[in-house]
Amino acid sequence: METLPNDWLSLLILTFVLGMKHGFDADHLATIDGLTRFNARARPGMARYCGTLFSLGHGAVVMAIALGVSALAGQWEVPEWFGTLGALISIAFLVALGSLNLAAVLRAEPHEVVQPIGVKGRLLGGLRQVSHPALVALVGALFALSFDTLSQAAFFALTATQFGGWEHALLLATLFMAGMLLTDGINGLWIARLIARADQVALIASRVMGLVVSGISLLVAAFGAAKLLSPAIDAWSEGKELVFGFSLVAIIALSFIWALRLTRRPVGI
Repeated sequence: METLPNDWLSLLILTFVLGMKHGFDADHLATIDGLTRFNARARPGMARYCGTLFSLGHGAVVMAIALGVSALAGQWEVPEWFGTLGALISIAFLVALGSLNLAAVLRAEPHEVVQPIGVKGRLLGGLRQVSHPALVALVGALFALSFDTLSQAAFFALTATQFGGWEHALLLATLFMAGMLLTDGINGLWIARLIARADQVALIASRVMGLVVSGISLLVAAFGAAKLLSPAIDAWSEGKELVFGFSLVAIIALSFIWALRLTRRPVGI
């Protein structure tokens, strides 16, 4: 659970950045990977858009929750335990995802492309193997029905009520979805490209992203735990939300660009 700034412009920018960071979530990457790989065989023309469709469905639920909470919030203030519980759940998921994806990289055979591993995605079972655009979006919508996503959307809505009514909550939710749409869409395109070339470069690129995703997950979990355990670290980090958000997105984005460049190299170089 993030501490959100009180300045409206900073809040708008941070919400977009958080959406981008949310799109790089290992669970998102794993589910989009599965959808893209399945459609690369069943409907190759649509495979590259699986990330975008997934994100649209996911974002629609976030927007609906934000509107609903903003309409019902009134003068209700977020209880202190709400943020603590959300932080603990986020830390637990990040540790699990980081550990699972690190293990996946280390266990992969030299000839295997490393596939990201998710936790929530496994609960969807056969729904990860769908080809209709509406069903891909439905998978994204179902993916949003989890405590961390619900609490984040509610937190945005409650924060937005400090600046006005439901219009502000809708704007925040839209920016969050836009950031997520950007990263999820790029991820779908990248997975489609990775599938198209099963050579040594693709093997290296998949390992680069696997290590970056697992490392970032464990790093964010460790920092979140440090903030909960140390009031000094929590006080030091206050007001630096934008810096941290941009830094994380920049690290992942640069790694993503590097991996994309690897997949564009001719075989043998």
